[in-house]
Amino acid sequence: MSEPRSKAQHRRRRSRTALAVGVPLALTAAGTFTYGTDLGILGSSVQQASAAAPAWAADTADGFASVNSLGQNGTYGGRGGQVVTVTTQAELEKYATATQPYVIVVAGTIAMNPVGKEIKVQSDKTIVGRGTAGHIVGGGFFLGQGVHNVIIRNLTIRDAYQGIWNDKDHDFDAIQMDGAHHVWIDHNDLRHMADGLIDVRKDSTNVTVSWNRLSDNNKTFGIGWTENVKTDITIHHNWLRETEQRNPSTDNAAHAHLYNNFLEDAPGTAIKSAYGNYSRGGTKMVLENSLFQGVKNPVIKDSGAAIVQRGNSFSGTSGRNESGGSAFDPKTYYPYSLDKAADLPSILKAGAGPRASIGTTAASTKAAAATTLTVAQDGSGQYRTVQAAVNAVPANNPSRVVIAVKPGTYRELVKVPSNKPHVTIQGTGGSRKDTTIVYNNASGTPKPGGGTYGTGGSATVAVEADDFQARNLTISNDFDEKANQSLDGHQAVALRTAADKVFLDGIIVSGDQDTLLLDTASKDRLGRVYVGNSYVIGNVDFIFGRATAVVDKSVITLKKRWNGTSAGYITAPSTAANRKGILIANSTVNGDVSAGSFYLGRPWHAGGDASLDPQTTVRNTSLSSAVKSTPWTDMSGFSWKDDRFAEYANYGAGAGQAGTNRPHLSDAQAANQEVGDWLSGWTPSAS
Repeated sequence: MSEPRSKAQHRRRRSRTALAVGVPLALTAAGTFTYGTDLGILGSSVQQASAAAPAWAADTADGFASVNSLGQNGTYGGRGGQVVTVTTQAELEKYATATQPYVIVVAGTIAMNPVGKEIKVQSDKTIVGRGTAGHIVGGGFFLGQGVHNVIIRNLTIRDAYQGIWNDKDHDFDAIQMDGAHHVWIDHNDLRHMADGLIDVRKDSTNVTVSWNRLSDNNKTFGIGWTENVKTDITIHHNWLRETEQRNPSTDNAAHAHLYNNFLEDAPGTAIKSAYGNYSRGGTKMVLENSLFQGVKNPVIKDSGAAIVQRGNSFSGTSGRNESGGSAFDPKTYYPYSLDKAADLPSILKAGAGPRASIGTTAASTKAAAATTLTVAQDGSGQYRTVQAAVNAVPANNPSRVVIAVKPGTYRELVKVPSNKPHVTIQGTGGSRKDTTIVYNNASGTPKPGGGTYGTGGSATVAVEADDFQARNLTISNDFDEKANQSLDGHQAVALRTAADKVFLDGIIVSGDQDTLLLDTASKDRLGRVYVGNSYVIGNVDFIFGRATAVVDKSVITLKKRWNGTSAGYITAPSTAANRKGILIANSTVNGDVSAGSFYLGRPWHAGGDASLDPQTTVRNTSLSSAVKSTPWTDMSGFSWKDDRFAEYANYGAGAGQAGTNRPHLSDAQAANQEVGDWLSGWTPSAS
C-alpha cells in the first residue's frame, strides 16, 4: 500500500519534449467587464480598466495564506495593480510574468502551445476567470522559488492528458509551486491533466486551497518533495471526485489543516480511489468535518506522521482509516468555522468551482442571464429538456445564446435548425460525464409518423446551424445492435453536424457504428468542424462525412462489436474534390480491442459518387497496437489508393514505416497539412 517517498512518488521535474500541435485556439479579446460570463467575445486587443477595480478584486485569502510571515502579511494578489482582460496565451504570459502587480481577467478559452506549458507566474498577481468563461486548456501555471502573493481563482484548467493514465513522461500540471509562499487557489475547476492538478513542492508555504473542484485525474494533489518540514497549508471546502491517488498526499508539512472537504468515489465510474488523505513523513495534520464516500483507504499515515481527526464522516469506505499523534490547534493561527460533514454534498455541489459572480461586474452578470437559457430535469431551470431551450432561441438570432444544461441524463432528440446560429450547448457539471444527451435511433428504426430513419436521421443531436458550440457534456447513441439483428444496417449516429464553424470542445461522443457524422449543408457548401480535447468512441466508420474536420488533442477510443469481436474502421471521409477532409492531429488512438484489428479509414463515395475525393490525414498521433500495419482499405468498389490517405510523424505500437500500402507525407507536404490549413482563416474560440 505505502509508496516510497522518493522519485517514484515525488519525482523531480524532467525536461520536456514538446508534442507537435496545431494552432492555438487564441480568442479575440473581450471588452473589460462589459459583456456576460458566457457571451460572445468582442474586440481584438487587451483592454485595461480605467474605472475602479470591481469588489471581488479586493478579496483576500483565509487559512494559512492569510498569516503574516516571511515578510508578507496575507495574500491579496494583484490588488492595487491594473485590471487587464486577456484572451490569448501571449497576453496572459505578458502580464503574469511581469514584475509589477496585475489583476488579470481571463475572458475565454486559452489553449496552451506547446501542450503542457506552464506559465511562470511572478509575485503580486491575481489571475481570475471571467465568470465561468475562463478556461486554460492543455497547460497551467508554475510558481518558482520566492514567488509570493499570488491568487489563482475562478478558472477551469483542464485537458493536458496525453492518453496514459500513470504518465511518467509528461509532467503537465494545472498549478505547480516550487518554493513559493502566500498563494491562494480558490473556486477553480481542475481536471484531466497529464500529471498533478496541484503540486505544492520544495518548502512552498502559507498556501490555502479552497472551494475547488478536482476531478478525472490520477495524481491529484501532492504536497512535499522536500526533506524539510516547513510547509503550512490549509485545504478546505474542496470537492474531489473520480481521482485515484494524492487526495492529497501531504509529505513533511509542518502544519496541514484539512476541513470540510468532500472526497467521493462514486459507484460505476472507471476511476477508483487508491487512498484519500495521506499524512507522510513528519507531517502534522488536523482533519476536521470532512466527508468520505466510497473511498478506499480514506485516511492513512506513516509511522512518524500525525493525524488528529475530529467530526469526519465515512460512508461506504473500506481499508485504512487511521489517526494518532499530536498535531496543533489551527485557531492559534487564524479563525475559521466548520460546516457539518453531512451537509457537504449540497454545499459543495452548489458552491465549489468557478462562480459567475467572480471576474465580472454586476452589469455583465445581468447581461449573461439575459442570454443564457438553463435546462434542468428537476424543474430548477427555465426548461426541462434541451430541445425546449433550443425552441426558445429566436429565429436568426444575431448573437450567442448559451444553453446551460444541469447534470443529468436527458433521453431526447435534439435538433438545432439552420435558422438558429450562435448556439452553445454546455454542461454545467464538474465533468463532461455529468451531463448526457442520449437516444437510441438507428437507420431502419421506424419513425413515429411512418417510414424509417436513415443514417443521418438517426442522430441523437443534429446541428444544422452555423457557429455552433458544445462543451463539457456527453452525446451518445445507445442503440442495441444485439437486440436489433433484424435491421439491415446498424448505423446509429450520436452527433450529426451539417454546418460551418462548429466547435466541439471537451465533450464525449459515444456510439458504435457511425458515431460522429461531420457533414456539410450541401455538397457545394463548406463545413468546418474543430473537435478539441474530446473523446470519440465507436467501432465502424465512426468519424465520417464530407466536412472539413479537425480532431485535435483528443482521444479516439476503439470499441468491440456487439458480438465481442474486434474489427472496425475509424474514418470514412466523403470529401468533395478540392476540399480538405478529415485531419486527426496530436491525438491518441486506443481501446480494449485486439491488436491489428482496426483500419484508420476507408473512402466513402456516398451514393457511388465517383467525383468525390475522400481524404484522411493522421499525424503526430499515438497509435495503439490495434491499428493494422496496412491501415487503409477499399470501400464499395472504390480503392483507397485513388483518394487521399496519409500519415505523418505518428508513434506508438501501431505506427509503421512508410511503404506502398502505408503512405507518409514528406516534410514539405506536412507543412501544408497543419490544423490551420484545415480551418482556413477560422480560429475556434469559446464563447
